[in-house]
Amino acid sequence: MSETGLPLDGVRVLDLSTLLPGPMATLLLAEAGAEVTKVERPGRGDEMRGYQPRLGEDSANFVLLNRGKGSVTMDLRDPATRDALLDRARDTDVWVEQNRPGVMDRLGLGYADVSAVNPAIVYCSITGYGQHGPDAGRAGHDLNYLAESGLLGDAVDRNGAPHLPPTVIADIAGGSYPAVLNILLALMRRDRTGRGVHLDISMTHSLQTLAYSAVATRAGSGSWPEAGRGLLTGGSPRYAIYRTADDRFLAAAPLEQRFWERFAALVGLPAGDQDETGREQEVLDEVARLVRARTAAEWERTFAGEDVCCSVVATFAEAEDAQRLRSDPEYRVAGAGGPDAPALGVPLAPELRHAPGTRRAPAFSDPAPPERPA
Repeated sequence: MSETGLPLDGVRVLDLSTLLPGPMATLLLAEAGAEVTKVERPGRGDEMRGYQPRLGEDSANFVLLNRGKGSVTMDLRDPATRDALLDRARDTDVWVEQNRPGVMDRLGLGYADVSAVNPAIVYCSITGYGQHGPDAGRAGHDLNYLAESGLLGDAVDRNGAPHLPPTVIADIAGGSYPAVLNILLALMRRDRTGRGVHLDISMTHSLQTLAYSAVATRAGSGSWPEAGRGLLTGGSPRYAIYRTADDRFLAAAPLEQRFWERFAALVGLPAGDQDETGREQEVLDEVARLVRARTAAEWERTFAGEDVCCSVVATFAEAEDAQRLRSDPEYRVAGAGGPDAPALGVPLAPELRHAPGTRRAPAFSDPAPPERPA
């Protein structure tokens, strides 16, 4: 371990990924001390550089996700670039790529090519459907992976329609986080054995962990849960979202009996109606009617100091004001030609990441085209 004491000091990462899953994974590695170098295409670099809004010359999204990284511009179709990358791979610890299966092989930069020059490398491929199987070559995005994993259709409204998720769950929980976990485990094994590995991170298949309750239902009962009928998916008045008088929403999760009894008393549900067994929809409708009679502020006052597991659904601005959605103000990020801003919060303990301060995202440097002979 180096003098700074960061867990990934001395670990070199080549990041050939774009957009979100790979860059978020390598952001976590960089925050823990790894030296991360992005490999970007000529012309425009990472597509996310062009997003809106801007934070300097690049998009705010790009700047937040690429804090503290370096960047080089290379045309992967150029044989000279291939040779240069293979040479660089000799002293690289982690290689991250996010292309469809077979693309890197055709470029001469697949795992077989890279491990031939560095058998100890940890080569991580993040894809929608994995390296093998009938879906391997298909295009997709987060919503597709959620839909095809079964998760999107598990919580539905009364018309049986699923809703757009609040964030890109598959990209992060099925891509970035499993990639980091597997990279760290692979580095630990490599330190003991000297062996590298090709990590096949399939975002769709990684989502099974999030479907643990449905898998348990299937294992215990022999059948999958009915959409919108599960305890946590809309089938219980003890775990539901209710509209208030001022068209705000109350997220109520008084699952345990002691919470439920107190919640019922506070909303005015008669004791005789508190047993919802076999009449879940009826009790849901009655609680909805009672909650609809008061404003969100009134319910906040009613539940203040009470253990009933209830929350008013907040906006991002409200969450920030309440210091529930915040970045550590001492961690800052800046892009090329722009002001600094709060860095993206990351799930790393302060002792395991860089010290507070401003770290920059890399500027894009497009190499000049070769001169044509006279």
